[in-house]
Amino acid sequence: MTYLQISRTGTNQQIAVIKFNRPEARNAFNTEMATEILNTLQTISKSDVRVVVISSSNPKAFCSGADLKERNGMTEEEWKAQHKLFEEMFYAIADLPQPVIAAVDGFALAGGFEIVLNCDFVVAAQTATFGLPEATRGIMPGGGGTRLLPKRVGVHVAKEWVCTGRMVTAEEAEKAGLLNRLTTSEQLLDEAYELAEMLAKNAPIAVQNCKKAVDSLFGMEDMQARQEELVFYNHCVNTEDRLEGVLAFVEKRAPQFAGK
Repeated sequence: MTYLQISRTGTNQQIAVIKFNRPEARNAFNTEMATEILNTLQTISKSDVRVVVISSSNPKAFCSGADLKERNGMTEEEWKAQHKLFEEMFYAIADLPQPVIAAVDGFALAGGFEIVLNCDFVVAAQTATFGLPEATRGIMPGGGGTRLLPKRVGVHVAKEWVCTGRMVTAEEAEKAGLLNRLTTSEQLLDEAYELAEMLAKNAPIAVQNCKKAVDSLFGMEDMQARQEELVFYNHCVNTEDRLEGVLAFVEKRAPQFAGK
């Protein structure tokens, strides 16, 4: 059984679209689904894809987190072994060289919200709902919730959301700074694809190094960050795309980047 719908779209088919497709469980990920997500991302990381969009085939739920029915009755050893797989899935999203856009409608809860937080950009419908309710179940977020959410909304807001476990509307998430774009359910994928096209048309080596630089330099001591920033910069200098970008500017035409 497959729990994902995978397709390509955009100019030159350089945008990969991953849609969660387990509607009967609100896209809760079990062991099999997490393995499929991990394997898919590992394949994409080595491909010519320039941007990834993660969405859902079900507008009522982006992802409701780990499948608690599968986890019910697990021994502590079994729970930890499964969580190791989940960790690899979350990290595969965050560590993907290509930028990743979460297109969210419906519920993004617990591990589903953490999938969102491991993405680079968030486009949400007005009907989306976010939440990290783990504390209400005797546990805490274990896929980046406490580590990544403060970077998006600030420490004080993150503590409230995590410690209360309450549901957060898309409007509140927008005001807190979580989202890149807020739109309607009908326009959700169009908005996500528009952003994806803007990213995909740029030099992929430059975009990927921009992503790595922002992730790596955020919070770093300034003198160290200055040195590390130039490392990423120099990765872009000795490329054919840099020469093409300058030439296209001089010739007053759109650049044709090859990722070299």
